[in-house]
Amino acid sequence: MGAPVIGVTSYVEQSSTGIWHDTEAVWLPDAYIAPVRRAGAVIAVLPEQDPALAADALARVDALYLTGGYDVDPAAYGADAHLRSDAPRAGRDAWEIALVREAHALGMPILGVCRGAQVLNVARGGTLHQHVPDVVGHDDYQKGDAIFRELGVSVLPDTLLASLHPLERDVPMYHHQAIDRLGDGLVVSARSVHGLVEAVEDPDQAFCLALQWHPEHDEPSAVWDAFVAAARVRVAR
Repeated sequence: MGAPVIGVTSYVEQSSTGIWHDTEAVWLPDAYIAPVRRAGAVIAVLPEQDPALAADALARVDALYLTGGYDVDPAAYGADAHLRSDAPRAGRDAWEIALVREAHALGMPILGVCRGAQVLNVARGGTLHQHVPDVVGHDDYQKGDAIFRELGVSVLPDTLLASLHPLERDVPMYHHQAIDRLGDGLVVSARSVHGLVEAVEDPDQAFCLALQWHPEHDEPSAVWDAFVAAARVRVAR
């Protein structure tokens, strides 16, 4: 059996490196994909493009991995923008929402991290809290300057996540938005110490899990191996 191919979403932003200055580039911190690579998968980066091509893109991969990034445009879930919401990346939003819906229709394994959890929820008809400090009264979840804060989460028993992660643990956080109303078919699989939704999953899918925290900056987790194993099952089929 060949290695599964994981389709991974990415940024398209102005960047600078080497001789290239202020150049539009497809990029993604390696921390996002290193755990998937170590679990034995091949990585295929899926930068934003025409949403009508989502089915063609997913026909060539075995699982979908939704990575982090800027805020989902509130217009995608029928809300006005908060003053602290990022400038919209409408192209990325439309592309990734199309990927989620196509992957769901195919029963393809899906893993979301940070923004990826929010995209999954919005694609399934859910909404977001646009600024977590408005909900919890402090900014502990995103201190700024890419400084991750360790905060406690409680994983709900009898969930997929509970079979892959300790039920009580401090995890690295960096988000100022969070899931509000759940999308269709999703259930909560973890909450923070302040009651925020920190993980969701779809129990009717073979593997559909999204974490609001950053497991790529945490200790090695069984989540990565389970995700790649689900993709291997799809290869075998």
